[in-house]
Amino acid sequence: MTGTPGVPPAVGGGPADATTRVRLDGPVDVRATVGAAAAGRGDPTVLARPGLAWRAERRPHGPATVAYRSVDVDVVEVAAWGPGAEQAVAAAPDVVGAGDDPSALRTDHPRLRELHRRHPGMRFGRLGPLGSLLPSIVLGQRVTGVEAARSWRRLVHRWGEVAPGPGADLGLHVAPAPGVLARLAYHELHPLGVERRRARTIAEVARHDRHIEALAVLPPVEAQAGLQTVPGVGPWTAGLAVQLGLGAPDVVVVGDLHLPSLVTWALAGERRGTDDRMLELLEPFAGQRARVVRLLAAAGDHPPRRAPRARIQPIARR
Repeated sequence: MTGTPGVPPAVGGGPADATTRVRLDGPVDVRATVGAAAAGRGDPTVLARPGLAWRAERRPHGPATVAYRSVDVDVVEVAAWGPGAEQAVAAAPDVVGAGDDPSALRTDHPRLRELHRRHPGMRFGRLGPLGSLLPSIVLGQRVTGVEAARSWRRLVHRWGEVAPGPGADLGLHVAPAPGVLARLAYHELHPLGVERRRARTIAEVARHDRHIEALAVLPPVEAQAGLQTVPGVGPWTAGLAVQLGLGAPDVVVVGDLHLPSLVTWALAGERRGTDDRMLELLEPFAGQRARVVRLLAAAGDHPPRRAPRARIQPIARR
């Protein structure tokens, strides 16, 4: 598929290798939907702006730079460059959430109704492959988002590769291939702020890449269980990977430091939440529980702080 009118022009990268146009059954917010793949601020594999998102993706046939641009409230034009361009374009409807139905969330809760009205195009896209998402998620285990994002940037810049086509001009990089990550020793990751436990899990995820990709065809609950057979992958990591990778609007991430209090504060006015209480409050929204959490997170409905933010102690200096 080539030559679709109106696709984002190359920025010094030449004509796109593959293009397509995706028409959805309702609004789509490209920035919120595709941008959900970003592993924190400054992720070198994702660049999301209003109406336009770029991703440096790794597909089975190779890397690709992919541009997703809104040209109408329910239409996205997609252009891709690189060896994986055709596969990236074929996956584009899933990535932009064509299989998701935001209108499935129906509620009388005034705050949620208002947030849903404000974000009608916030969809759950299938942002996989799962194996490509997992390393950045593993880096988020037991550390702050700032620390995880910093380590991810360093890892991608050191062992990834410059994205093809216009991705190079945009500063995008493709994440390291599983074969590269599987060979990394702990002492190579420690200067990036990664301790032995997460370093070992990243290597295990890379070594189990084929098994992990086979899970993508399973229902979300089964895929979660399958991911947790990989050493070092627990409920938090598996839940987030499945929610993002399979576009699962009902998969609630448990074991998170902040999400329970976000939910209990917004839905019950309770400052401190637990996983059990969070799940209890989300039960009336079964089928759309993760969508509720994402809407609350987008609104920033966190309980007010009572203490100053803790100082980050860099792992690389320990």
